[in-house]
Order: sequence, then C-alpha cells, then structure tokens
Amino acid sequence: MIDVCLLGTGGMMPLPQRYLTALLIKYNGKGILIDCGEATQCALRKKGWSPKQIDMICFTHYHGDHIAGLPGMLLTMGNAERTEPVILVGPKGLERVVNALRVIAPELPFDIIYHEIKSEEEDFYLEGEDLLSLRAFKVNHNVLCYGYTIKLSRAGKFDVDAAKAQNIDVQYWSKLQKGEEIDTPDGRHLTPDMVLGPDRKGIHLTYTTDTRPTDSIVRNAKESDLFICEGMYGEPDKLVKAKEHKHMTMYEAAQMASKADVKEMWLTHYSPSLVNPKEYLPGAKKIFQNTIAAQDGRTVKLKYPED
Repeated sequence: MIDVCLLGTGGMMPLPQRYLTALLIKYNGKGILIDCGEATQCALRKKGWSPKQIDMICFTHYHGDHIAGLPGMLLTMGNAERTEPVILVGPKGLERVVNALRVIAPELPFDIIYHEIKSEEEDFYLEGEDLLSLRAFKVNHNVLCYGYTIKLSRAGKFDVDAAKAQNIDVQYWSKLQKGEEIDTPDGRHLTPDMVLGPDRKGIHLTYTTDTRPTDSIVRNAKESDLFICEGMYGEPDKLVKAKEHKHMTMYEAAQMASKADVKEMWLTHYSPSLVNPKEYLPGAKKIFQNTIAAQDGRTVKLKYPED
C-alpha cells in the first residue's frame, strides 16, 4: 500500500490557509516528494511526517512556486541527522538550478544524486524498491514541464500445489514469494515463476499540474486509482486566461479524468483568486462524478484491490 498526502494545494503564492502545491508519497518506510514550493515544510510539520524519510524529490518544473522551498527542506533534512543520499529528479537544467538555490544551503550531511529527465517519457526506480516505478511524462506549460505517474506492482499469488508438485522445499517458499532466485545445494535453480501465479493488479497514482490538457496525461493516467490534477480556475470565464498562461480549468481536468477512466480525481494548484474551489465543484462533477476539490493535508492510503 501507499500513503499519499497532498501537502499543499495552492498555485503562484502561498495563502494563510493554503500552502503551495506539494505531494508526499510514503511506501515501505521511504518517501517521495513531488514539488517543494514555499511553506512545504510547514505543511509537512502540520501533518506530523518527518522530512528525514524523504529519499527522492521530483520537480515538475522550475517555477518558484514549485521549487523555492527546496533549500530550507534540504537544511531541515540535514538537521534531522539524515546521512543517506537524496535523489533529485527534474527537467533539463536540474543541477544548475539546484546549485543556484544551494548558495544558501551549501553544507549538507548527505550527498545529492541528480537524475535529469532527458526524454519525453522516462522510467526510474527508488533503489531497492523494484516494485515501485515512476514515470515522468512531458506536458504542455510555458516552460519545460513534466507530470509523474507512480505504479506499485504486485506479484501473483503463491501456488502451494505447484511448489509441492515440483518438490520445492518449504524453506525456499518465502524467498521465492519475495521474487528471489535460489540455487540449492543439490544443484537446482529455483525461480519465482515456478510457484507464482500471474501478476495481480497493483496501485496506480498520477500527478500533473501547470499544463494544458494533453494526450500524454490521459495516456499515463489511464485507469489510475487516484489522479491528482491542476484545477487552477473554476470560473467559466477564465478559460481564455488558462489557455494564455497554459494552465487548466476544473472542467478540463474533469474531462481528462473521464477520458482516462480513473477511479477518483483530486483537484489542486488553485489560483490565489479562487477563494472557494468547492463553489465550482458541481460543474466539474457533472463531467466526472468522482471529483474532489482537495484541501491542504488531504490524505489517503491506497491499497491493493484485494485488501
């Protein structure tokens, strides 16, 4: 299962009751932060989650409302006595941008590993977590910008009858179930496919913001358990402005959610002028019923279907 918290839902500037957009995902004791705008630390502290557990920070793009909180976050992670390396992921120019920000955070007790996205779509993993995959996919903003989709795969069920029929000793069952291959003292080579059924449905989460609607979003969000998407404007007369600045309205987000056949959509990255996003929710729900106007701190535990 995956814990998901939308730490902030604001765009452009933080407000007293709305922090800038940031998403934290926790899995198996590790954390992935997507975007780190101003006040992300405040949101994290309010949630009660530790910055020490953040192993990877991904950036959609390098506008200030998505990255200006990074220097303080890195310092806080260092003050929390983190010594393990931190992976930073982002579009072209990642290391240059981060080094410029680190003028005010020059000394850290951990190494930074840079993963610059070099193509329109790119897959990568957290070290040691082969089941959890991330894909960055290019979207359409006025600077180079990416969305992210996260998948947690799940192996098939252990087939006891198959293990017995092949005379596989019980002592090896647990390791095979975990995906390990085994060479036994009597010369046998045991592989997980010998005892596991077909892969089961896993967990799928997609996050995108600061973009016009694109086919890449619909394709990557296809059948997501949770789709977190920009709904910067709710006012119907703001469509022209959304197109001009390459953002989205709530209704455009709902149309993509419907096309992608997702289970649930959370709207985020609201304009500071959008005082009450819920006021415009009925219009979006007419297009995609399972739409939620998310607020800061909204959290869910995504579980495997059988759970």
